[in-house]
Formats: sequence, C-alpha cells, structure tokens
Amino acid sequence: MKTMKCRFGLLALAVIMILVDQWTKSIVRANFADFQVKEFLPFWNWTLVYNEGAAFSFLANQGGWQKVFFGAIAVAVSLGIIYFILKKTYTAVSGFAFSLILSGALGNLIDRLQHGKVTDFVDWYVGSYHWPAFNVADSCICVGVALLVIESLFFSKKS
Repeated sequence: MKTMKCRFGLLALAVIMILVDQWTKSIVRANFADFQVKEFLPFWNWTLVYNEGAAFSFLANQGGWQKVFFGAIAVAVSLGIIYFILKKTYTAVSGFAFSLILSGALGNLIDRLQHGKVTDFVDWYVGSYHWPAFNVADSCICVGVALLVIESLFFSKKS
C-alpha cells in the first residue's frame, strides 16, 4: 500500500474498531452486575468480568506494577504500528491486520487507563470447559495476528 489515503484509511479503521470496542464494553458495564451471566447461545454467554493482567489473566495478581508494564507495551506496540502503517511498504492484508492489532492494543489500553483493568464479556464454552472471557479488542488482536501468520505462511514471496 502506497497512498496516504489508504494509510489513513487503515488508521480510520483502527479508530472505528476502538469505538466499537469501547461502546460494547460500556453497554456491558451499564447493564450487567459483576460476574452476571446471560446465555446467548448454547455455547456462548454474555458476562461481565475484569482482567487486571494480560491474556488469560497473566500476572493479574501482582500488586499493580503489571498495569504500568502492560500499558507501556501497548503504547510501544501502538507507536510502532502507526509508524509502520504510515511509513513502510506492506500488502493490503498486512495493513488490515496491523490496523486490527492497533485497535485492540489501544482499546484495552483505554480500559487500563480509565478503569485500571480490562472489561471482558464474551464467554465461549463447550460443556463445562470455558475459554477465558474476552472482548472486541481481544478479537481484533487475534484476528490481526492470525492474518499475519496466514499471510506469512501461505502468501509471502519466497526469496
């Protein structure tokens, strides 16, 4: 992608996904009590839980230093991705993937700054086995990373 219009379009996509993330989190916080569960489908619940750590609550109970650490990582990653989107050469798929990752990093950073923790609300499960609850920002990060992996494994140019 070479045009500034396309580059700013990717940043606009990130802003839109941040807004969707924050909107969905605010709806859940306004309408659910902590840990309240509402069944949506036989494998999908809506619930309100908070994560003070990283993925899978990694380092959640560490006294607070982890919030600064994860915040700093989110800022560094976001600045790197913004630089990449604005200055480097990449495919449309990579640009889209980085836009999603950027929106996820900033969406969860906003939660950490505003609430001191990340709001999660999507609960998928099979029988009694539950995937850790997640949110739109987490989904954006996962889809973005998956796209980068798929592109690098199956569609990158061989030297």
